[in-house]
Amino acid sequence: MRRHLAAIGALLALTVPAVASAPASASAPVQRSSAALPPLDPALLRAAIADVPNATVTGALINVTGSAGQWSGTSGVRDIVTRRSVQADGNFRIGSISKVFTAVVLLQLAAEHKVDLDQSVQHYLPGLLPASYPTITVRRLLNHTSGLPDSTLGEGDAQWFADHRFDSWTPRQIVEDAVSHPMKFAPGTKQDYNGTNYYIAGLLVERLTGRTYAHEVRQRIIGPLSLRNTYVLDRHDPRLPSPHAHGYVAVAKDGTTTLRDVSAQSPYPWAEGGLISNSADLRTFLTAIFQGRLVPASELGEMFTVPDVPYLGTDNCVIGPDAGHACYSAGLMRTTMPNGLTAWGKTGSRPGYTSGLFATRDLSRVLVYSLNPTGNKDGSESPYIQNIAAAVLDPDLATGR
Repeated sequence: MRRHLAAIGALLALTVPAVASAPASASAPVQRSSAALPPLDPALLRAAIADVPNATVTGALINVTGSAGQWSGTSGVRDIVTRRSVQADGNFRIGSISKVFTAVVLLQLAAEHKVDLDQSVQHYLPGLLPASYPTITVRRLLNHTSGLPDSTLGEGDAQWFADHRFDSWTPRQIVEDAVSHPMKFAPGTKQDYNGTNYYIAGLLVERLTGRTYAHEVRQRIIGPLSLRNTYVLDRHDPRLPSPHAHGYVAVAKDGTTTLRDVSAQSPYPWAEGGLISNSADLRTFLTAIFQGRLVPASELGEMFTVPDVPYLGTDNCVIGPDAGHACYSAGLMRTTMPNGLTAWGKTGSRPGYTSGLFATRDLSRVLVYSLNPTGNKDGSESPYIQNIAAAVLDPDLATGR
């Protein structure tokens, strides 16, 4: 899983060419310039997905809303057999966008004084982490500064995934595998994007409430916002409710490449990456967060506060004036484009599905996209995401301009 996260991190985080800048240090906060929102250019958006379907991406959808303009479009096929077109309202596996749902639930619990973000994971979940581990606070889980190691369960190439897509592991099995390795760094000293944090966050939700994670997401988010196409399924339930585009991975054997349908797969990533949704629901969800309708004001600042520490490695937080510095808050990701425009949101990926959800803080522009890449999370679809991001936030970066 870590290998997959690293592959999408650099390429899917609104990938654009890096600008020259010195890496920020923990003692030197990054200064970001403001920029005017560029006019929405439908021609650039159409061009970004014009050649889909192809060997890299079989289907695509883009939905742009906000006070500064709207545009919606699809390209490609939702089924390579019938060749039916992609539907704008189709459901897709949202991968790590699930983390935003998890963060919202925990921040609601913090506002209800059911959890203290500065209290330790060890206090709430005794015995889960090795006794040799240092104290790790709940806040450091949410903003990826815990220093926890990664799990390797579920890793494999395209052939492996196609053959094992119904395999699953419990959250505790994932965490136990991860913590069989040493800590990466002292908590709070660096940032490193890591799914282990959000498996633990999901377990924490269940310990604090006495109910399942799925129940809490439904009661606190899906129900109140009437998200009729958002699902938290059991890890043994591989369905992707219709309507949806099929997801495929390209499997090479004996010199021949075959597309294997992986639309049905275990949603075992759970609170870390197992949810299903569609563009309309995700737009409603992010809008509600930004407007303060989901997370009370007392805790909402956590979602727009990035810790002042370096980012470990080069798999994420690599573009614009923030390059080399932490870019994740509690649940969200801050992306400052080379033109100075900042958006907040999250990317997500599961085999056959890659998606993103971003908006300017004033909601003048809200972007949801979903692609059906065949590369088993290898990042080969990055040129499409680059041009989608450029068309929406920084048109001078669009290919050919």
